[in-house]
Amino acid sequence: MPNIKSAKKRVITSQANNARNKSARSALRTAIAKAKTADGEEKAVAVKAAIVKVDKAAAKGLIHKNNAARKKSALQKSLAK
Repeated sequence: MPNIKSAKKRVITSQANNARNKSARSALRTAIAKAKTADGEEKAVAVKAAIVKVDKAAAKGLIHKNNAARKKSALQKSLAK
């Protein structure tokens, strides 16, 4: 445990950020998994929702923009099949 006051604050802040990022990343993975397993009309809706989540994650810096582009491309390909 740190002794310096600012370091203690950083530990608390980083724990909060870590929890927020973990939750957002989990929600992103869930949305992508639902999009992959959906069928028919539900698939289009699920893919659209997953793409929105991917864009938001990239905008927040949760994932890299190229990673987001790759995920979106794969989702669109799966929808086109």
